[in-house]
Amino acid sequence: MLTEYELIVDSYEQVRERPGDNQEQEKYYSGKESDHTFKSQMIILPDGKDIVDVTAGEPGPKSDITIFRENREHFDPKQKFKGDLAYQGEELITTPIKKPRSRELTTEQKSQNKEFSAKQIFVEHRIRSVKIFRVVQERFRLKPKKYEQVILTICGLVRLRIGALVLPPEIHAIA
Repeated sequence: MLTEYELIVDSYEQVRERPGDNQEQEKYYSGKESDHTFKSQMIILPDGKDIVDVTAGEPGPKSDITIFRENREHFDPKQKFKGDLAYQGEELITTPIKKPRSRELTTEQKSQNKEFSAKQIFVEHRIRSVKIFRVVQERFRLKPKKYEQVILTICGLVRLRIGALVLPPEIHAIA
């Protein structure tokens, strides 16, 4: 059913408490954030209508494309995706045109990138709607084992808020 859509994929990092074990510290230290982080990946439908898949709790330094490749088996092999430049090199992911070294993009390429980003922005909006919750916005202070459960719960609340989560009739009767 999802193969008729071109799903949108993106990742974000969240700062976590510094691990006590030295090997664990090295595993979670992200040079980009200059801190220890968890990385989460979100895949959504076009226009941000629903959250299709969430991968949470990966080590911060792990690249976006690696997380995508590790969780690729959840989708049909023909499924198409849109992603930012972090996903460049994956054949089923459409990415914007990268600026060549020591040259500029043509006007046509710039307009193509602008059209691309107009469709890609919906995943950023969905990530923002998850980050409204304080537990995702600030340093994660709970036990690291609970991170995935917390993120998935928040994604469920976001789906309920945007009207994507359809509850069975007996739950509506209780509410």
